[in-house]
Amino acid sequence: MSILDKCAKFDDAENIRKLGYYPYFRVITSEQDTEVMVNGKKMLMMGSNSYLGLTNHPRVKEAAINATKKYGTGCAGSRFLNGTIDIHIELEAKLAKLVGKDGALAFATGYQSNLGAISAMVAKNEYIVTDKYDHASIIDGCKMSYGKMLRYNHNDMASLENALKRTEGKNTLVVVDGIFSMEGDIADVPGILEVIKKYNANLMIDEAHSLGVLSKDGAGAAKYFDAVDDTSIIMGTFSKSLASVGGFLAADKNTIDYLKHNSRPLIFSASLPPASAASVLEALKIMEEEPERIEKLWENTHFMAEGFKSMGYDIGNSVTPIIPLHVGEMMIAFKMWKMLSEEGVFINPVVPPAVPPTDTLIRTSFMATHTRSQLEEALDKFKKIGKKLKII
Repeated sequence: MSILDKCAKFDDAENIRKLGYYPYFRVITSEQDTEVMVNGKKMLMMGSNSYLGLTNHPRVKEAAINATKKYGTGCAGSRFLNGTIDIHIELEAKLAKLVGKDGALAFATGYQSNLGAISAMVAKNEYIVTDKYDHASIIDGCKMSYGKMLRYNHNDMASLENALKRTEGKNTLVVVDGIFSMEGDIADVPGILEVIKKYNANLMIDEAHSLGVLSKDGAGAAKYFDAVDDTSIIMGTFSKSLASVGGFLAADKNTIDYLKHNSRPLIFSASLPPASAASVLEALKIMEEEPERIEKLWENTHFMAEGFKSMGYDIGNSVTPIIPLHVGEMMIAFKMWKMLSEEGVFINPVVPPAVPPTDTLIRTSFMATHTRSQLEEALDKFKKIGKKLKII
């Protein structure tokens, strides 16, 4: 027996490929915009996380080019040693100011940010309590820590309290998504704070999908709920609204200093490339200068949510630019993906193990830069395919 035998036996993906329903690793040959090119075909992009539509903004691209000319393509080391450049420090100051914290720390990916925070903060005989719908990077951060993980039912405050009762007065960190990446609903931050204050627990909010979306300035869920002071750690990513790649943690100065010297994903990874840091800085400037982008994002969100509901689609508890369509069995999701692709609509099917086998999703997500005519065209096609599949 070889450790590679499991690879030879893995045939789940190939079986779906043979049926013609494989929806993953599609190759896009254009910039990430409201329309993209896939296999030489123009498609309406209804599955991007570029909520503010900044990934192809001329100023953002120019900032990346200029940074590459000045600093080169990489930093050739970790932040801890030779990989810190001045625009990292500038970026961290801007991020800390945006989310209302004393300091911030930039990571090469959002995934690393969650790993870096949770694994460093939660030690043996301490607890991490997570929502069952939290992102995989949070779960993996829990696995990397020496603490014990407890999970509570999604947005269920009674379940959260039951979990906290089990922590027996030990140091506890509650970690929650600001906006849940598949369901599109918002964490009950006020309810969470009401519960955790009884148990002297600390709160960390993952703002990956809420940065650039919630609060008028795009600062995320903590500010949206006026809960910045009660939130110990704020995490965010650059790969959604901020048009690049990377992530950050924001907290008080003592916590940031501790993370700088104890977060293994930070210390043992190469630092954020100069082009990424510069493009995020420029995206932050545009977000501040053009608040109408967030307003337009919400206008598009409400239009699509009402459109889907009026047709009879089940969008669950979504109240954000992430709008899932609950379609039932897994093969329905795959068939809907294929039929919409043939109609020129790019969407993302969500199937087990991410969701239960009988409650698969078509995950749609919208951008500030979608035009009304693009959204109307998409709704017409969702209506046509939904009726064909007898979903609506």
